Amino acid sequence: MRNLISIIAAVLITSVVVGSALRTAPAEPSDRQEVVFWHFWGGRDRPLVQEIVAQFNASQDQYFVRAIAMPGSNLDLKFFLSVAGNDPPDLLNHDDPVVADWAHRGVLTPLDELTTADEIGRLEAWLFPAARQLGSYEGRLYALCNGLDVRALYCNQTLLTEYQLPLPRTIEQLDQIAETIAPAADASGRKQMGYLPDPRRLWAWGIVFGGNFWNPQAGEPAAKITADSPKIVAALEWMAGYSRRYGPSEVAAFRSGEQALAGAAFPLLDRRYAVIMDGQWRVRDIAQAQAAEATSGKAPDEFAVVPLPAPAEGRVNAGWVNGNFFVVPRQARQKQGAWQFMKFWSGFSETAQQAAEACAEGGWIPASQSVVDQRVYQQALDQSPLLRKFVELAASENQQPVPPLPVASVYYQEVVAAAQEVLYRDADPQASLRQAADRTRARLQEVLDAR
Repeated sequence: MRNLISIIAAVLITSVVVGSALRTAPAEPSDRQEVVFWHFWGGRDRPLVQEIVAQFNASQDQYFVRAIAMPGSNLDLKFFLSVAGNDPPDLLNHDDPVVADWAHRGVLTPLDELTTADEIGRLEAWLFPAARQLGSYEGRLYALCNGLDVRALYCNQTLLTEYQLPLPRTIEQLDQIAETIAPAADASGRKQMGYLPDPRRLWAWGIVFGGNFWNPQAGEPAAKITADSPKIVAALEWMAGYSRRYGPSEVAAFRSGEQALAGAAFPLLDRRYAVIMDGQWRVRDIAQAQAAEATSGKAPDEFAVVPLPAPAEGRVNAGWVNGNFFVVPRQARQKQGAWQFMKFWSGFSETAQQAAEACAEGGWIPASQSVVDQRVYQQALDQSPLLRKFVELAASENQQPVPPLPVASVYYQEVVAAAQEVLYRDADPQASLRQAADRTRARLQEVLDAR
């Protein structure tokens, strides 16, 4: 424990020193007010982020954004260390379900403190429903979403055609694909599956089956957590049918096998699956793989994207959504500069054209229909029909994020852990979800009691 405290203390000192150095570094140009911006973007997206920052800095003469990449899995720790050291960034871009938790702790600035009620009203109407939910806690916006991540079914259409199977528009057709390509009676040690549910995706299938993971109207805090409601249990029962069909150990072994395959970041491309659920970022992977095969003289497989099929009493165009969003720390020094930059990036401050260009280049889904409707973005969608399907889903009211509760991250993990117990260890769906819900309820009560 003493070593752990020493490590945290050292990191805290380093964070404060680094933060102070950033604050004291001369701004460029020196007559502007500096906005320190932390983000997690890396790889092929980082140059685009740098370009957006450069465009903003060139667009006006009052603020200068200094972007600092904070890649890795410890962004939350770095942020809270900066808060503890009274030297947080002015603006942070994140993509985990932390808004409700951080707002509850009082470390975020509500957006209605940065502007007028009229502009907040226009912003709420401007955002897609899912983007509005991602930034809200207890009826107030604390974050501005700048991009959505949506899930749908990717289908290897060439492979399905070889088996004379249609694209899965119903649950029954999806089950048929699974059984036709990987019959349950076959021996173990399979190298290919038609479809196999992922425990993480109960968050999507529960909504598709007509369930709700929370009840915002509930009077008692514990009643807000509804992971063990009948329709979500029904979704997990359906998912568990695959484990029962193939055997939990076989399903677990197949999942472990794909982690060991070198160069198989997206297992649809090597025909390991015929159908798989994933997000819009895979569109670029598919395009690159098809281009590489065409260059080598091979005929590339064709792919399609379809919404998650719903049962008779389920929801259409439904699923689980998350996204990227901006938050302004309560202790930020340059809040107005942060507000202007986040509006610039998202396209809300009469910069929809610029935002559309960035989204088109990055393959991102905007947070507003007004950005989607820009000609440059529509042209990009004409060239990428797979991405267009995701963008169409983004506007649906049936795309729902993790509930905006101060235990959202805990809730997410508890539900995933319950689904893993069911799919990989043959646990009972209803009992597993009840235990997950009860643990989350207990944690929620602890958090509320500590307020």
